[in-house]
Formats: sequence, C-alpha cells, structure tokens
Amino acid sequence: MDRLTEMEAFATVVDQGGFTDAAKKMGISKSAVSKHVSSLEARLGARLLNRTTRRVSPTEIGLAYYDRARRVLNDAGEADALVTSMQSAPSGLLRISVATDFGVNHLSPALSEFLSDFPDITVNMVLNNRYVELISEGFDMAVRIGELEDSTLRARKLTETTKRMIASPKYFEQYGRPEKIDDLNNHKLLHYSNQSSGNVWKLTAPSGEKRQVRTAGWLSVNDGQSLLNAAISGLGIAYLPSFLYADAMEKGLVEDAIPELPLETQGIYAVYPPGRFTQPKVRAFIDFLVHEFAEKGPTVW
Repeated sequence: MDRLTEMEAFATVVDQGGFTDAAKKMGISKSAVSKHVSSLEARLGARLLNRTTRRVSPTEIGLAYYDRARRVLNDAGEADALVTSMQSAPSGLLRISVATDFGVNHLSPALSEFLSDFPDITVNMVLNNRYVELISEGFDMAVRIGELEDSTLRARKLTETTKRMIASPKYFEQYGRPEKIDDLNNHKLLHYSNQSSGNVWKLTAPSGEKRQVRTAGWLSVNDGQSLLNAAISGLGIAYLPSFLYADAMEKGLVEDAIPELPLETQGIYAVYPPGRFTQPKVRAFIDFLVHEFAEKGPTVW
C-alpha cells in the first residue's frame, strides 16, 4: 500500500476520533481505512492505536508518530498547492515598498502597463523614505537603492544610477564653482534629512581616495525631488541620483558641481523575502521591472 495513504488514514482516524468518521472524511469505506492503518502498524512493527468498542485513541508511540505524520502530510499538501499556484496566472494583492523619489518618477508611470498585463493582480504601493521590514510589516517586496543592508533578503538587480553634486548656473554665477572637495566647506549645501549617516556626503577624490564631507546644510529635506527643485532655483548644491536630475541636466537647469570627480554608482534592486518559492505575483512584477528598466541606467534616464 502507498505509505502516504497509510499515514493519512492513521492521522485522520486520530483527528476524527474513530474509523467511521475518518472514512467519511476521506471518502472511502471504513474497512479500507482499517486496512490502511493495519498495514501501517504491520510495516512499523508497533501498535499505534488503542481500539475499544467505544473509542479509538493513539498509543504513546502512536501519538509521537502522529505529530511527525501530520507535519509530513501538511508539507505534502503545501507542495501540491505550490505546483498548482506556480501553474496558475499571477493574482492577488501585491504590497510594494519603494522610496518616494523613485516611486513617483519611475515606478508609478510603469504600473499602468503592468496592471494591464496582469488584470488579476491589485497593487498597494507604499511610498516612504524609511527602511521597512518586509515580513513583519506585510510587504511582498521592495525596490531599494544603494547598498543592501539586509543580507537575508533575496535580491535581483534592476539597473544602476549614479550620484552627482549638482547646482544651477544661477548658483555658480552668484557663489562660484568649487574646484575640489575641500571647497565645499565654503558653499551652501542641500541635504537629504532621512540619511542614516546624517548630513554626510561620501565622495571619491580624483586620486581614488574616499572622502566624507561633513558640513551643515542651508536646507534639509526628506524628499529628493524637493532638493532638486531647490537646486534648480539656485539655493545651493545637492547630491542626487541621476534618475532625478537627468532631465534637468539635459535642459541645462543644473550642472555638475565638480566634473572632475569620479561618479558614484549605486545599484537599484528588487528585494523580497527568502525561500525556495517565489509567489507568482512577485515573480511577475520583478520580471516586468527587469524588462522595464533594461535600457535605463547611469547615462539614460
């Protein structure tokens, strides 16, 4: 007899408290259930059930076997459900966390095409500028920029962005242009207030030396688009990713503050909880993002 069927018959008898109810639950005859259990006991060489005219209960060995058998049966059920899920069309609610700047400028415009391609998926996109705990806060995935702090998450690289210090021609006319990193101490800087490191810019000198600029800013904002707007209006120098400033630079609204400095490159990743199985809705969205940003990058935004 099939080992899994024997195990299921035994576990169902324990769950239902008898052979008659177990037979109804499994949709087979009472005698078939009895044969499965007897075969299991014979194969194991142990009595698993105490049988009386009034009730059936597991023996001490039977109770220990039941705990393990129930786990195996649950795993088998999940395995069947996994295969069914993987073959079905992606569906359900997809909760996404993404930084406000990237979400507003690049993810939101792409959602229309994605939802048209997958009408059975509904999206709840949460825009915020803080680090979220995916599992405990109920998110299916997140889009993150820069160094990944949580190594336990699975990640897929979507594209890259660079960071530059930019300011408007009006600012440079009024305050001059810095020629080296140390000159920034004499300029008006626009800071991103949600940085975990505070008002610190990590820069690379032409020699390759890593430098940190710690100067008070004239303006601190927790939104990159607002910093870009401030830079365009001539308020100071901002240190921003290319996906934000690219259009403004192309139009001549901002310029590179110190063109001689090497560009700082950051990866943009889709991250999601670990596990061997990726939900179809998550896999579909990540595949979509990979295709959407395939031609994007540091030089094209």
